Amino acid sequence: MKNFKLLLSVSLVAISGYFLLSADHIDAPAVQGTSSDITDFYAFQGSNTNNLVFAANLQGLLSPANTADAAFDENVLIEFNIDNTGDNVEDLVIQAIPRDGKMYFFGPFVPSSTGLNSMIGASATQTVVDITPYGEQAIIATNGNISAFAGPRDDPFFMDFAQYGEIIAGNASGFNNPGSDTFAGSNVLSVVIEVPKSTIGGTGTINTWVEAKTKI
Repeated sequence: MKNFKLLLSVSLVAISGYFLLSADHIDAPAVQGTSSDITDFYAFQGSNTNNLVFAANLQGLLSPANTADAAFDENVLIEFNIDNTGDNVEDLVIQAIPRDGKMYFFGPFVPSSTGLNSMIGASATQTVVDITPYGEQAIIATNGNISAFAGPRDDPFFMDFAQYGEIIAGNASGFNNPGSDTFAGSNVLSVVIEVPKSTIGGTGTINTWVEAKTKI
């Protein structure tokens, strides 16, 4: 077992059946440029309405020239946390950690401890997928009703930072439509898993957040 300690978290409140996201670009200088840097977190109902999808994007602002050399850090655990009882403490987790060109997913499972420290759930349901190389067709692995992906993707988040600066400076009253996408042409490293709702438990609203934790 490996111990992991919290580096950074991005939180989200998700309601089953709806698409919600949290974004955090260029706001974590201590980990910027590494796969500890969480840029976006998405949680949404899958095309199969019996499923939920959890997606974390990492290491943003990758240029096309640098994306092929970008890699997940084998000392960094990505952990999706799920609170289905409304107490803001994780009842279930899904973990993802890379090894030798593959991403290993564990869960969902009940963690042995909550909060800042985590142990890899080696006895939990395991789904393994080859990390998709840049520029190649997405490799998706399935394990029963669970599907998983890991690899570089075009950054899907839209933000006009120049106009945002004008608004903050008092020079503009709002955003343009459609505006200019600051992240156009840049890439991220994505970790995505789709699981049956039945494995999440609870009904109605769930709280979910993602953390990047480093091995100690």
